[in-house]
Amino acid sequence: MKTAAGVNLSRIFAQRLRQRREILGLHKQDVANEVGVSLTTIQQYEKGQMPKGAFAVRLAEALDCSLDWLLAGKETVDDGGLGTGEARLVMVPMVEARLSAGRGSFETGGEVLRHYAFRWDFLHRKGNPSQMVLLRVSGDSMQPQIMHNDVVLIDQGQRDPVPGRIYAVGVEDMVYLKVVNAMPGRLILTSFNPDYAPIEADTGEQLADLVRVIGRAVWVGRELD
Repeated sequence: MKTAAGVNLSRIFAQRLRQRREILGLHKQDVANEVGVSLTTIQQYEKGQMPKGAFAVRLAEALDCSLDWLLAGKETVDDGGLGTGEARLVMVPMVEARLSAGRGSFETGGEVLRHYAFRWDFLHRKGNPSQMVLLRVSGDSMQPQIMHNDVVLIDQGQRDPVPGRIYAVGVEDMVYLKVVNAMPGRLILTSFNPDYAPIEADTGEQLADLVRVIGRAVWVGRELD
């Protein structure tokens, strides 16, 4: 695609997409997840295939830049931005899997049920927006801090446990929301509710098969009656 001046917009778009993604420290799969397309589609975009309609808008949002800059070769990254900059909104998916804050719940396929809007600057302070999902809590083991049916924002990019922080953790075929602590050779998952005993896991070679740290809980929301 060329303008009257002979500028190849497809080539400019491909270059800016790749450069902007690298500046933000995003992998192609990160961008694909946030835009809602396949990895192959992002690869085609970086070869010059132009995005259409809503996908173009989502791509600009994922890269925190304006459509004019990304698609039309404007010189300023935030020139004429559509919901760009700190005030722009990011749509975070609510997935089907329910976290257990009790006895454990089966991990489902994680199909997206709906999306909720968060400010990009808020998410960016918490972690990696492109790796975040919302999950609903089932159970009372994390009360009073986290209640049954609360919605928790999980950053799947934060999987290295920090002692005392709350994580979504898969134990065999169950998913729990627990405070993660460690001692030599063992990972300890504890609850705020004293009625629930800690879960201890051996940190040997089989840990990855039995215990999976899904991501850190960075925010909780609650619906009022």
